[in-house]
Amino acid sequence: MAKDRDIMIWPQYLNNNLSRCEGRKVSLEYAIKDPTVNEISRALKRLNITHNVEKDKAYPGKWYDKSGRVLSERTMDKNELLKQICIEIKAIRK
Repeated sequence: MAKDRDIMIWPQYLNNNLSRCEGRKVSLEYAIKDPTVNEISRALKRLNITHNVEKDKAYPGKWYDKSGRVLSERTMDKNELLKQICIEIKAIRK
């Protein structure tokens, strides 16, 4: 169960193939193509942020697709954290 202070991060929040209505939370400037929970986890490790991966969870808007989610310790504003994760994933992919 998620703690009240944790930030829930779904891969859909970072996906540049989705619109804001479909669940993307970051601007297209930061968004990345088809992020995975493993990439989000690696990015959070690089940022030294405590987190927990739950691979069996499904995004409510796509309940049939169990893409997983990551619960991250709250160390900064959620939007800033999502941008930092995108930057780290882009660096990992290079």
